[in-house]
Amino acid sequence: MVRVAVIGSGYVGLVAAACFAELGHEVICVDNDARKIAALERGETPIHEKFLPELLARHRGHRLRFSGSVRDAARDSQAIFIAVGTPPSENGEADLSYVEAVSREIAQAIASSPNEYRIVVEKSTVPVDTSRGVHRVMELNGAPTHLFDVASNPEFLREGSAVTDFLYPDRIVIGADSERCIALLKKIYEPLTDGSYYQNKNIIPEPDDVQTPARLIATSAKSAELIKHASNAFLAMKISFINAVAAVCESVGADVGQVREGMGADVRIGKRFLNPGIGYGGSCFPKDVKAFRAVAEHCGYDFGMLDEVMKINDEQRQRFIKKVRNALWILKGKRLAVLGLAFKGGTDDIRDSQAIAIVQLLLKEGCSIAAFDPAAMPKTQASGVFPEEAVFFAENAYAAARDADAVLVLTDWEEFTALDFERLRAALKHPIMIDGRNLFQPQTMSELGFTYISIGRPEVSAKKTVAVPAPGAD
Repeated sequence: MVRVAVIGSGYVGLVAAACFAELGHEVICVDNDARKIAALERGETPIHEKFLPELLARHRGHRLRFSGSVRDAARDSQAIFIAVGTPPSENGEADLSYVEAVSREIAQAIASSPNEYRIVVEKSTVPVDTSRGVHRVMELNGAPTHLFDVASNPEFLREGSAVTDFLYPDRIVIGADSERCIALLKKIYEPLTDGSYYQNKNIIPEPDDVQTPARLIATSAKSAELIKHASNAFLAMKISFINAVAAVCESVGADVGQVREGMGADVRIGKRFLNPGIGYGGSCFPKDVKAFRAVAEHCGYDFGMLDEVMKINDEQRQRFIKKVRNALWILKGKRLAVLGLAFKGGTDDIRDSQAIAIVQLLLKEGCSIAAFDPAAMPKTQASGVFPEEAVFFAENAYAAARDADAVLVLTDWEEFTALDFERLRAALKHPIMIDGRNLFQPQTMSELGFTYISIGRPEVSAKKTVAVPAPGAD
């Protein structure tokens, strides 16, 4: 057992804190938002994340505690994970002011506590060489250098499956320049790397196609920091690449689904993150691609490929609006049903959501919008991203579709694949579906009576049933 502090209770910090407790460690999760801490102590779960409520209920008040004090948590812990926000600045660089502020408080806690060695671990996504900056800030604020080390332990969590990603990882990357630090990090993750966690009862269910025990990769701190940015930039590039291929498919009449299948069968390429759609979004890819571009520029390297990745992603919104315009001609005055507001299915996160951006563009075109999302509507309403009362938030997909000129699929929620399509079609004014996530098969939607428009595949019209005269009829 290791005494762990996690500074930050956002998507990464709260999941990490709950999962560290699940592995048997004593955990303190810290946030400077007193209302959030009070809500967590009451048993509330502030984010929509599968299996997180179960872990919080299992460990809250036992292995998992909550606090508003960085100093108290740092004094009581052997390993302090920094999981605070690193938002982009105007030039794309990561804003590390929160990281610096927390580092100062940790340093002051170490300076005023008994002589016990601690490690400070970057869990937030940060630019290369941030570990040296954290070390310097802590040294300047009185932390004795022989009592701490700074490490990088990047997260590779997907919102919607973050808990299983943490407990059943592809790899665990720990970056440090001290064997003492690496040894403590290895001890923290030992239940995953030696397989002992997977022998327990009542563990989080194992996902498909996962290998246990987990693989651990030890690197330098700088290499670990680069691994995170390079990984996210590469995945964003795959998404933009297949969207560019989809545009070519539309021009020549090919089917991007078939192209994807042929490409993805190559083990060197694979199908994951090769899904055409309206583009990537969320709290990671847009920010991390910009930040990695800024890092390269700062180093004197012109990483122009990343500019094209971002350009293609931005163009996907306009390409989708063009599909809506082609289907309906004049957009002003049209009523549109929108299915999905979160940046992806399985989460309530609307940060940098392409769905939100598309709705904003449609509102500017004079459309009226009725939207439904299984989880993100409360957060969308509270965020102020739409003008007041500009969007009607429906209780379900059918209410959103009532008297709409078309239905737009903007988020890949699994729930949408189980809709009653006859009921949906009956609710619409015109049976037109424009699918920005390629959730459905064109031929199937045609047979269900929809004019169906998707990404990188030929448009299909509603299949009409021809009445056959009864035998002997005139």
